[in-house]
Amino acid sequence: MTKDRLAALVAAQSDDDDVGPDDVAVNVEGRDGFMDAFFGEVEDIRDMIDKIQANVEEVKKKHSGILSAPQSDEKTKQELEDLMADIKKTANKVRAKLKVIEQNIEQEEQTNKSSADLRIRKTQHSTLSRKFVEVMTEYNRTQTDYRERCKGRIQRQLEITGRSTTNEELEEMLEQGNSAVFTQGIIMETQQAKQTLADIEARHADIIKLENSIKELHDMFMDMAMLVENQGEMIDRIEYHVEHAVDYVQTATQDTKKALKYQSKARRKKILIIICLIVAIIILIIILAVTLPEENNDLSLRNNPRFNSHSHHRKLSRTRGLIVALD
Repeated sequence: MTKDRLAALVAAQSDDDDVGPDDVAVNVEGRDGFMDAFFGEVEDIRDMIDKIQANVEEVKKKHSGILSAPQSDEKTKQELEDLMADIKKTANKVRAKLKVIEQNIEQEEQTNKSSADLRIRKTQHSTLSRKFVEVMTEYNRTQTDYRERCKGRIQRQLEITGRSTTNEELEEMLEQGNSAVFTQGIIMETQQAKQTLADIEARHADIIKLENSIKELHDMFMDMAMLVENQGEMIDRIEYHVEHAVDYVQTATQDTKKALKYQSKARRKKILIIICLIVAIIILIIILAVTLPEENNDLSLRNNPRFNSHSHHRKLSRTRGLIVALD
């Protein structure tokens, strides 16, 4: 098992010499364009964090390539060192830029705590800080995993040479920082044995470099981790409001669906009513079309003189018949 090196790592100092004043300056000239400049700075920081994340993935590939190679490849190791140096330089820039933003926020909090711009900047700063810590945590995990894999390979190669060691013994050897402790008492009689010992020394050198890299990054990692921990409550509140906003949106969506459903039913009812009215009107038109001609014919007959004369004679005949009957 890897020994707990927290006390030693906390005492180590990160090398920030690669970061110049031009790399960390935040444009704060002019209040009107301040937020535009701030969001430009946020975008730059986000791009740098994405670059670190991409480099970490490349580091993982290099680690796998080195461990799977039968012999040490100096070209691959140099590419790995270049990636690690670039990660370190970019990470220091990100940390410095986040520090400047944090200082500006603290200064403005003393004069204008309720500013909407201030809340936006605090949220952006917290989000970037958390993302940065996540990426650096993954990088630290990658380095630690590679160290353990290198240590396991050294242990297996020592067994090949006839020297068995426990994890504790191997860790003590690594602590000494001298590769000669691995070759003591081993007779290099064959070329294979010589190659095995050379590989052991190479893996030990890799572990030494990893130790230095972890030390250099640890202060920065702890600094940002503490910052994110302090801001955790605010982040949680933001996430709470976002989640509730999502709930409100979902509820509103459901209400909208219900309203559309009711609206659809109402529309169907309205269409049915219109159809019924149209049918009723058509029936009424048909009835009128049938009855009106008959009434017109009756009126025509009544207005005809012949019809009236014939009717008059019939009435007179009836009257005379009644008189005769009475007599």
